[in-house]
Amino acid sequence: MHNKVKYKSLFDLTGKNAIVTGGCGILGEHFCKALSEFGANVAVIDINEEKTSSLAEELQKTYDVKSIGVYCDVSDPESVKNMVAQVVDEFGGIDILHNNAASKSDDLDAFFAPFEEYSLDEWRKIMSVNIDGMFLVAQAVGKHMVDNSIQGSIIQTSSIYGLVASDKRIYEGSFYLDKQISNPAVYSASKASVVGLTRYLASYWGDKGIRVNALVPGGVESGQNDIFKEKYSARVPLGRMAQAQEMTGALVYLASDASSYVTGQCLVIDGGLTVW
Repeated sequence: MHNKVKYKSLFDLTGKNAIVTGGCGILGEHFCKALSEFGANVAVIDINEEKTSSLAEELQKTYDVKSIGVYCDVSDPESVKNMVAQVVDEFGGIDILHNNAASKSDDLDAFFAPFEEYSLDEWRKIMSVNIDGMFLVAQAVGKHMVDNSIQGSIIQTSSIYGLVASDKRIYEGSFYLDKQISNPAVYSASKASVVGLTRYLASYWGDKGIRVNALVPGGVESGQNDIFKEKYSARVPLGRMAQAQEMTGALVYLASDASSYVTGQCLVIDGGLTVW
């Protein structure tokens, strides 16, 4: 008699230990809650120490899992090393890494500057988080997985603008945080780098049973003005922007045994934008 496969249990993360960098961001908070609801113990990692602690407390109370908030500047090797050591000390090990942190520049004028006038300092500042940070965290957590024979899952957040060029026509009259917005080249370049790093690591650690995939969100509604939302939505077959919680199903899938034979892939959640 054949053993009955319990398909629902493939998504169960009970007893797994997860790290989410950028855990207090627009998407990060939803990612932390989703992993917790499916049973994972979650380390909320962010540069906002106060928010990490309050979110970790909420996760423990709401989902009855272990959770800690840990400060980390992912662009700083020493900070990353200390963060991983603290998580391992608290949880005993790391099974899931969601490498999710990305920079929100503290100088929006510099961040949204035209390409011809873009500052090298601003370029390097964004890259230090968006790709250097990905490298440092993946390196530290991957080493822990290899050294302890953990067949873990690493998910790295890219963007559709790491796969395709942005349509600058949708940015005419578009505002966010009271600023005229665009998609700067540094964002596209950094997010394309995430895809390259993901594919490299999937090959590099494949024989260790460590899976590495990219989660690729399309545009998420998060306070953009109506002009932007209308123009962006017109480019999308589903006719709208995403809601933040719509990214969580893909994360749970990639973190869980439901995707046990999936590695080196880009899971695109974009309402169909990239089919055109």
